[in-house]
Amino acid sequence: MKIVVLAGGISTERDVSFVTGRCIYEALKRKGHKAILIDSYLGLPDEYADKTPAELFDMDVDWAAQVSGISEDAPDIERVKALRDPEYKGFMGHGVVDICREADVVYNGMHGENGENGRLQAYLDLEGIRYTGTDYASSAICMNKQLSKELMAYNGIPVPKGQIIHKGEDTTNTVGYPCVVKVCGGGSSVGVSLCHNKDEYAKGIEDALALDDDVIVEEYIKGREFSVCVTDWKGEPKAMPIIEIAPNEEFYDYKSKYQAGATVETCPADLAANKAAEMSALAERGFKALKLRSYARLDFLMREGDNALFCLEANTLPGMTPTSLVPQEAKALGIEFDDLCMMIVENALR
Repeated sequence: MKIVVLAGGISTERDVSFVTGRCIYEALKRKGHKAILIDSYLGLPDEYADKTPAELFDMDVDWAAQVSGISEDAPDIERVKALRDPEYKGFMGHGVVDICREADVVYNGMHGENGENGRLQAYLDLEGIRYTGTDYASSAICMNKQLSKELMAYNGIPVPKGQIIHKGEDTTNTVGYPCVVKVCGGGSSVGVSLCHNKDEYAKGIEDALALDDDVIVEEYIKGREFSVCVTDWKGEPKAMPIIEIAPNEEFYDYKSKYQAGATVETCPADLAANKAAEMSALAERGFKALKLRSYARLDFLMREGDNALFCLEANTLPGMTPTSLVPQEAKALGIEFDDLCMMIVENALR
């Protein structure tokens, strides 16, 4: 098959997306497919500008050669934007749409803004291009953390109590301390702060509002953190084995997620059978409530003391990096990484 792996973009998760894309691209190549990894925003490199999409798929090029690892800090998006011709206004870079039209399927390796908020999915739908992952509506719902929390709460899925703050409005903390401040429409723990007092809170709000016009303030729930991948590849939502995430630091931040050795991850998680069953059932209900398709990862906290469960959010395009969670959950079922990538592709083709 001819498969385009879209990565990069202009979200704060750009670097994570590139490593996800590289891992997927290499897996598809090992499976014998004609794959191209391309930056959705910067587009086709200048040296290939005179090639047709069909010619590009037949070229012997390592499209992942320029992808490096994930730094400890989020990327400078303004610097990325400066790399592109200012006369080019569209979100998709030069040649991207034509290459996607030539492909049998697009593997969406994006994270964050535009790649994960439903806009890319809606565009591909209008072009009649098949792509991996859930659709535009569920992507938009899940990218808005406040909206997805409200929908889950309405469907009886426990979520942390909190408040929403809009840029230019009152920022008074009504949740109390400690609390968690996070952007409403981001991921990878970019723009997330654990605040113990008014000074930390003020700084957290300032940092978050620099990234998003809407900010969520939530109660801090001390306890164990878990993640559950849910798929509907056989018709009904089905939870994979639960994974527990234990960061070496107090808080599961951007660095903890992507730097090797920053967390201890255990899959299957060491949980009592009844608690594991409860969490899996909540994950499957959350998948349905948020109208998700194909696959997604739902994150949970189990509160210290009473072991109460809370769903934090759903991730519609989970990372596929060497330290990512979904590949670890699949491996616990005996599914190797390359096969997992192909299962996601085959689901898109169905």
